[in-house]
Amino acid sequence: MMYFAHEMSRAALMPIRMLTGAQSRLLRHPQSPLSSLPGARSLASAYGVFGDLTRRYPKPAFNLHTTICDGEQVDVQEVIVKRNPFAQLKHFQRSTVRPDDPKLLIVAPLSGHFASLLRGTVEAMLPAHDVYITDWRDACRVPLSVGDFGLDDYIDYVIDFLDHLGPDTHVLAVCQPVVPVLAATAIMAEDRHPATPRSLALMSGPIDGRIDPTEPCELATKHSLGWFKRNLIHPVPAPYPGAMRKVYPGFLQLAGFINMNLDRHVGAYRELFKSLREGQSDKVNRHREFYDEYLAVMDLPATYYLDTIQRVFQEFHLARGCFRYRGRRVNPAAIRDTALMTIEGAKDDISSPGQTRAAHDLCINVPDARRVHHVQAGVGHYGVFNGSHWRGEISPRLQAFIRSA
Repeated sequence: MMYFAHEMSRAALMPIRMLTGAQSRLLRHPQSPLSSLPGARSLASAYGVFGDLTRRYPKPAFNLHTTICDGEQVDVQEVIVKRNPFAQLKHFQRSTVRPDDPKLLIVAPLSGHFASLLRGTVEAMLPAHDVYITDWRDACRVPLSVGDFGLDDYIDYVIDFLDHLGPDTHVLAVCQPVVPVLAATAIMAEDRHPATPRSLALMSGPIDGRIDPTEPCELATKHSLGWFKRNLIHPVPAPYPGAMRKVYPGFLQLAGFINMNLDRHVGAYRELFKSLREGQSDKVNRHREFYDEYLAVMDLPATYYLDTIQRVFQEFHLARGCFRYRGRRVNPAAIRDTALMTIEGAKDDISSPGQTRAAHDLCINVPDARRVHHVQAGVGHYGVFNGSHWRGEISPRLQAFIRSA
């Protein structure tokens, strides 16, 4: 009922949003007599903030149409090279032939936001790498007839995409996928799969959530799995293509994200009001550029979400050596020929420092000369893969690691 109520409330707000939007334009237009009324700009700005807070945010585009290779601008085209029901493999195809550039698969998190959240990650790697990314589908748009999707299916997808890309592929897993990607690599290594990753970079994820547990980790251990099923799992309402599919709704995940830094978000919208009132278009555009991405969320398949809660955040299967994939025990010690890099943010409040580094304790047969660990000072969770520290300090280290693997 919660999902249905959420959709009804959004539908009920639609005419109000349209009305306030029209009134905002009337109050701002220089030829409108209303624009000269006292307080007109403040009222118009309030209407503008209301519109931003109540509109639907669609899946954002990557908008990476060009990149720079050897000082020259080249075109970039997004090409879907493989389609599966819950994800597609997207290739950022450059208009230049560079056979010596490493092939890189970026595994985006399936944790509420779309893969475009890693736009800055892709942008920094494009000039010197042949980049692919996992583009996960919003579960509310996957028909129920397709079947279920759990954590083991996620591992299947990673293996399938790597098999499609072939040997000598480098992998970067950002946040949530560090566990299934490490598991997939271990399985492929044990099977001597020819497409086992040449290198593996794990970034800000919960390999061992017992280490300095953050607020999300504590939430998972505070409640039983039954509590999560009762309170956070809801069927998708009509007329979505995935009607009746059970999901963890994106709007609930977003509420959790916002509550973790509520004062910061309230302050951001207070600043938006001031910027709208004072006509500071640059500040308005920067705010909207960020929140158009941040407020665009997707639903997660219920089985996958509950699997992750139980096996990763409550029972720590991988860290304890009892993680199973399709009944088979996953053995990270089987990884021998894949170079390993772990990257963490010193101020990360989602995956605290140490949680990702724990991968080195599991992958005991990776030679020391092929291991790297980096903690980036001064950044939180999102700063690890986006922003100035990512561009100027982290990505150069990652690129050097990939080249040396």
